[in-house]
Amino acid sequence: MGAKEEWQVSCRDIASRRRDMTVFVSQGHIVITVPPGEAAVLTPLEVGRLRAALRDAVVSASDTDM
Repeated sequence: MGAKEEWQVSCRDIASRRRDMTVFVSQGHIVITVPPGEAAVLTPLEVGRLRAALRDAVVSASDTDM
């Protein structure tokens, strides 16, 4: 298995503070971490970035199943 791939997606918490969500692959599963104890509020552009990160993570996870 190669180096751990990780994607960062900017967002804001419910109080409008800048935060990051992280998407990564662990043992063939997609993991998303969000600001602790907060809701992640995303703009349409940030949703597009989250979608791209999830797509890349799925491709990476399927490569580890081989």
